[in-house]
Amino acid sequence: MGFRDKINKKIQDVYWERYKDRITQVHGHILSVKIVEKVFLGFIHTLRVDIVVKPERSKTVVKCQYKRRRYFKKPEFIQLNQGHLVLFQGLKPVKKKNKDSDVIEVMNIINMTTKKELVPVGLDLKKLQQKQIIRK
Repeated sequence: MGFRDKINKKIQDVYWERYKDRITQVHGHILSVKIVEKVFLGFIHTLRVDIVVKPERSKTVVKCQYKRRRYFKKPEFIQLNQGHLVLFQGLKPVKKKNKDSDVIEVMNIINMTTKKELVPVGLDLKKLQQKQIIRK
């Protein structure tokens, strides 16, 4: 392993140790999407997306939130519409008395309907979709 590979592995191990009890996935249909874009001082772009998802085989709904801040350029986001089948990968909230205590912080979104990913991971979406169908 080269130097760069060792540093990458060390960073991944530290991230896993820190967040391993909070990492979660939500797979289901979108009920609502709210996108808020703001610009501060003309060059600080912020994007906040609030999403309500109904997981498959469940009566509950899950609130998810995606936040991104970028300088000089707009943050990119994929198209999400009501009824799309999606897979959210993110972090559960920390166990504190907070007003957003039940909101999942989204790290990646995979839209199964349009076969798009927010952060390209290299997953074969057809195989993933077939696994989800078989589980029904």
